[in-house]
Amino acid sequence: MDDLATDEAGGTDPLIFGRVLDGQGGARTIGRHEVDNWKPAYPGEVLWLHLRRHAPEVQPWLERDLGIPEPTAELLVSDSTRPRALREGNTIVATLRGINFHPDAEPEDMISLQLWSDGTRLITLRKMPMQTPRDVMGLLDRGRGPTDAGNAITAIVEQLTVRMNQSIVDMNSQIDQLEVMDVEEDYEEILPRITSIRRNCLALKRHMSPQHEALERISRDAPDWFEEHDRREIAESIDRLRRYLDDIDISKESAVVLQDELRARALASNEHATYMLTIVAGIFLPLGFLTGLMGINVGGMPGVDSSMGFWIVVGICAGVMSLQLFLFWRWKWL
Repeated sequence: MDDLATDEAGGTDPLIFGRVLDGQGGARTIGRHEVDNWKPAYPGEVLWLHLRRHAPEVQPWLERDLGIPEPTAELLVSDSTRPRALREGNTIVATLRGINFHPDAEPEDMISLQLWSDGTRLITLRKMPMQTPRDVMGLLDRGRGPTDAGNAITAIVEQLTVRMNQSIVDMNSQIDQLEVMDVEEDYEEILPRITSIRRNCLALKRHMSPQHEALERISRDAPDWFEEHDRREIAESIDRLRRYLDDIDISKESAVVLQDELRARALASNEHATYMLTIVAGIFLPLGFLTGLMGINVGGMPGVDSSMGFWIVVGICAGVMSLQLFLFWRWKWL
């Protein structure tokens, strides 16, 4: 059943879906009433339960019916979502994070996925709906899914990692679009988008770096049921994640360069405007002094009784302005 549809239909049942892997790439559905006393019908069967982490019944069910120790159960349902992984005896316990592709969500709004497995049972828990478990479940339902618990973990990790790449590609596409936009006309639109890209890059780097460490821990410390080919698959996901981290650094630097260019152009534009205002003020300062001097209302002002006095003053002002413009040009101020 669709993960999101089950939430909309009613999100109180801890179980979202259950599958019993047949060891051949397929699986059968298992209901809540069959889970508690489940035992493999034949070697190779694996029980996978995908649960709602926030459901009230989930922690008691994990402890009482599924036999998970209380500290581990508390860890699986806690809101501590920093990626990490550890081994407890013959089990793997991990917290991983994936990109939130819901409408209006930012890449930095990542979704956590808690994971526990003892090789025979695999339990995944999430608070918000996410696509990755549904994708792996779809492969199982088509007979092309993982064959064991280790293979299922590597499939989940691979899907989480591949989906991160889409966000990086989207950010690079946005940067390419911003680079061809007219800075002068679209400055108010470009700057907030660059700020958003930088914030997303920082958030992805903050979440993906510890996830890289968690995957290395799984590859290094996993129990024996986590087979050699599973370790190779995890190693490939680690390499891919490392490349994505490098891509994030490149995207962040590209955004910084573009933002610096925008600020430099804006500063140059402001400086040019200030310079032109200074030139205009410099031209009209002596003219203002001259007209102010001629406008004082005291006796003895020359030209007061002459009909040509006004035009004489205008001519003097024009001459002073012409001399200023010539000098500014000569001094390369214009």
